[in-house]
Amino acid sequence: MRVAQEEIFGPVLAITDFDDLDEAASIANRSQYGLVAGVWTRDINKALALASGIKAGQIYVNTYGAGGYGREKSLEALASYVQIKNVCVKFG
Repeated sequence: MRVAQEEIFGPVLAITDFDDLDEAASIANRSQYGLVAGVWTRDINKALALASGIKAGQIYVNTYGAGGYGREKSLEALASYVQIKNVCVKFG
């Protein structure tokens, strides 16, 4: 559905049902963007398992919109700002 693939402005809640966590991750991963995802559940183990399977830069569990950019809050992002260099000098 278009509402599940595009950014919708306004008070909109899109709900898609699923049978298990693998199907939920598959549905979430069908988006071409993968920027942010939200998981709502009472079971933290299921939330973490699902978060592991979702290909997104930032995943909220039982909340949404803490601010910032997902991939830019990671150690991988730091690598884009540095260059590793080795300098070897022989003395004497």
